[in-house]
Amino acid sequence: MHNKILEKLPGVQQNILLKDFTTYKIGGPAKYFFIAKTHEELMLALKVAKEFKLPFFILGGGSNLLISDKGFNGLVIRIDILNTEFNGNKAEVGAGISLAKLSYLATEKGLSGLEWATGIPQCTLGGAVYGHAQAFGTKTSDVIKSVEVLNVKTLKFEKFTKNQCLFSLKNSVFKKNKNLIVVSAVLEFNEKDKTEIENKIKEFLEYRKARHPVNFPSAGSTFVNPETKIKNKQLLKEYSELKDYNEKGVIPAGYLIAKCGLVGKKIGNAQISEKHANFVINLGGAKAKDVLNLIKLAKKKVKEKFKINLETEVQFVGFKK
Repeated sequence: MHNKILEKLPGVQQNILLKDFTTYKIGGPAKYFFIAKTHEELMLALKVAKEFKLPFFILGGGSNLLISDKGFNGLVIRIDILNTEFNGNKAEVGAGISLAKLSYLATEKGLSGLEWATGIPQCTLGGAVYGHAQAFGTKTSDVIKSVEVLNVKTLKFEKFTKNQCLFSLKNSVFKKNKNLIVVSAVLEFNEKDKTEIENKIKEFLEYRKARHPVNFPSAGSTFVNPETKIKNKQLLKEYSELKDYNEKGVIPAGYLIAKCGLVGKKIGNAQISEKHANFVINLGGAKAKDVLNLIKLAKKKVKEKFKINLETEVQFVGFKK
């Protein structure tokens, strides 16, 4: 079987360390690793996975991802489809392009809509659509017109309108239905003065540098900010900020974790960041299990103190269910 896989999927590699392909710099080896640069290569990789009954995982830029120290016992397909074609204020873009790079390309043409994405490490367009990435009150869906996917079941390409994508808080139909792989998207931008766009990018980058632990590997925000309200009178009395958050209808996950006294908490070489408590950082050589244990601890403490179930934004790969 092994030789047949190598024969049927030219370019496939073996035992590639996945930590080199994630922003966490954590993760064991993939049994098979393949970079798909075209629609046809992606299709071929999926056909091979189906034929040999190989579990497969689609990898983008490797952010928002925690991979087991044991790696992935199957085929990891990294999407590297990068075609980008601008036409007026619209662009048809491959899922593998970095969101930050796309933002700069749009800026050069005086097109606004992705300024918020410039400081997100290694996030690809495909990953942003999949997880409905957002920041500073702006969302990926704000610029999406349509999305092209490859349906794993039928091995056919399909087009989804923006409404069919079912975008919600850090979620989409593609996150719920793993049979739909984002291949490309048509984006629609707003035309603006280039200097105005550049100033906004600078402002967002400075904000991140000042408040986020950008000097350490991480997966970005660990938890989704809960859209909920605290009704417990004792908690409202103890933490006055909760009244403001109640009015907004969203409570920062980092705030909840910090109020549980977990800022700076370490397990192994993983740490809940002292700069922003919604980041679990790799201090150097951290193991996936260390990060996972900190995530479990944060969820447990927030549940006990605030009766809120934190939802992880990070995706877990290679762990036993």
